[in-house]
Amino acid sequence: MHTKSDWQQRAARQSFITTALIDGRPLAARSGLTFDAINPANRQLLAQVAACGDTEIDQAVRSARRAFEQGPWARMAPAARKGVLLRLAELMMAHREELALLDSLNMGKPVMDAYTIDVPGAANVFAWYGEALDKVYDQVAPTAGNALATVTREALGVVGAVVPWNFPLDMAAWKVAPALAAGNSVVLKPAEQSPFSALRLAQLALEAGVPEGVLNVVPGLGESAGRALGLHPDVDCLVFTGSTQVGKYFMQYSAQSNLKQVWLECGGKSPNLVFDDCQDLDLAAEKAAFGIFFNQGEVCSANSRLYVQRSVHDEFVERLLAKARQWLPGDPLDPASRAGAIVDDAQSARVMAAIEQAQGDGARLLCGGQRLSFNGSNNFVAPTVFADVRPDSALAREEVFGPVLAITAFDDEAQAVRLANDSVYGLAASLWSDDLNRAHRVARQLKAGTVSVNTVDALDVAVPFGGGRQSGFGRDLSLHAFDKYTQLKTTWFQLR
Repeated sequence: MHTKSDWQQRAARQSFITTALIDGRPLAARSGLTFDAINPANRQLLAQVAACGDTEIDQAVRSARRAFEQGPWARMAPAARKGVLLRLAELMMAHREELALLDSLNMGKPVMDAYTIDVPGAANVFAWYGEALDKVYDQVAPTAGNALATVTREALGVVGAVVPWNFPLDMAAWKVAPALAAGNSVVLKPAEQSPFSALRLAQLALEAGVPEGVLNVVPGLGESAGRALGLHPDVDCLVFTGSTQVGKYFMQYSAQSNLKQVWLECGGKSPNLVFDDCQDLDLAAEKAAFGIFFNQGEVCSANSRLYVQRSVHDEFVERLLAKARQWLPGDPLDPASRAGAIVDDAQSARVMAAIEQAQGDGARLLCGGQRLSFNGSNNFVAPTVFADVRPDSALAREEVFGPVLAITAFDDEAQAVRLANDSVYGLAASLWSDDLNRAHRVARQLKAGTVSVNTVDALDVAVPFGGGRQSGFGRDLSLHAFDKYTQLKTTWFQLR
């Protein structure tokens, strides 16, 4: 049983790791600098965390390189690596309440979402890649009879991973699990807003049997620790989830250093198309609300643009508004809260600025639009819906990363596709139709890495996730993730 009182008592007892974990040992920043980790739901200080920089990143990379070149992990039999990753998944579930609480306190999400969705999902990713790693086969090329050519996958070496604050543990798992499964060493830089679950993950990895130096976690600010990791000449691959602007910085860092591989999962402005042949408008409305208000709208693939065929527009919007009222935010430690706090004051201000601009651009506010207060914090934004949003307005084109939905009516299929594709992003899209021909036809035309038909934001560890355009490139999840963390080697044997 998990009551609000239970979670509050656990929160009062919760301790936090505040130093880097490098080569299996805790390490403070040599500069002595720290940054404040604030609970956005009550604005209280959780802890002061080491603000690591160039020195600590260099130590972590050297530790990772040494572990890769000299240590047992990369040379370990696949079955043995699998066993370690499966033990790590088990430990994560054994510490499920702690990990859920760390993410909730750190970035404001409902603790029950972290407990029921995030932690089990992250543990499953480690287990999935543990099970997958000894089932990926190499190849023998079809050469002439006097030659034998093998094509083998080899680990890259040192992987730098920079992950965001909206799903701290999940995003760390998406990067770390396949990188470790392939035999690499990893230097993980969590977002400064949410370092705690990543640091605890590193401790659990050591307990599971991951050798020292194979997984190093370095907290710090993006402009210092993140930049240092991107520029480091001994990092073989940099993987990043976050904003498009920061993704562009990492591309520049690669060019300025050693041309390291860079794989990006950046911003999104995902469209959701509702056609008038959708027979279950109530389900479509329920999913449309989920697609924008889940996790306070702080989701890169959030369905933030809703296009509704004009013949069902008014009926659908009425149903949607009823669903939106069910997503009012509340105390993240209250199991009854479906939404929590925006991650910090700065992001709350950005969300409110987008709302104000939308009103100035002539969009019609149907609900929400205001900040709410709980426990001394006003980092709570009511679910907000705008209608009559112009396709050329900022709300239709720029990522808000908050619970703000833009609705536009369309007349026919061609216009719907044109509106959906009119974006610099290409991460995800959804469509609702009971016409099988239309569903196939429209899905083929939508420019997105994932198209969800008669649902929103479909996701599973077995299918690839990622996008195109300025949403980035490369794929997380599925066996395709191994493409980022391995390189192909051809070995040619000339026979005589």
